[in-house]
Amino acid sequence: MVWFRKRLIVYVLFIALAVLLSALKVELSFVALFQLENTWDFIQRNFWPLRWELLPYLLQQSLITLSVAFLGTLAALCVALPISFLAASTTSASKAGYYAVRSSLSLVRSVPEIVFGLIFVVSLGLGPFAALLAVFLHNVGVLGKLISELIEAAEPGPQEAMKSVGSSRRIGQIFSIIPQIWPNVLSHYFYRFEVAIRTSLVLGMIGGGGLGQSLMNYYNSLAYEAMATAIIIIMILVIVVDIMGGIVRKRVI
Repeated sequence: MVWFRKRLIVYVLFIALAVLLSALKVELSFVALFQLENTWDFIQRNFWPLRWELLPYLLQQSLITLSVAFLGTLAALCVALPISFLAASTTSASKAGYYAVRSSLSLVRSVPEIVFGLIFVVSLGLGPFAALLAVFLHNVGVLGKLISELIEAAEPGPQEAMKSVGSSRRIGQIFSIIPQIWPNVLSHYFYRFEVAIRTSLVLGMIGGGGLGQSLMNYYNSLAYEAMATAIIIIMILVIVVDIMGGIVRKRVI
């Protein structure tokens, strides 16, 4: 018990030091926390009344944002699912292949979507296709890692049963593992889909089109009422996707 207490004290001191250094780096100010009424006053004075006449245009832009997020994440899932079998220690053909695929996924995942977006906007031009490719590449790395971990945690019993009836190794893995992990795969997909909607907004601000580009245009022109209307559309969009994802997951499970 003595060594545990000593280790706990060391951990607490280390965390306290990290919190202190982080607070200094971000210029944490408790005085500013009690001045948030300035933000509320700004919202009341500038975000009202909403520009409902912009609703048809904003809905059209929201479809672009939704399409980028949906198609980019779905394409990433289709690519990441077979790759994840190579990135799982229980299904990889060799250790060398396992580490190679894992490293490749980590490399792709380490690059933020906005960096991919900046590269594609410059090389391919402005528009939602650049944002689509950015969402796709980053999500291949994320979903590949998440699904590979689900594969490693899958029960070995069904795999052994497939082998006992003469199934090949790869076919047995596919048909014994995918039914086990599919609900969680869908859960990960819808979570990444929600994240991709918000990512698509940021990518729109750098030229990726959709609601993000409209939001940036309104901000630059000080059209705060229009900006508030776009924010309301974004909030509704994320809530609707979350509800639909919950319904689909319940039906699959």
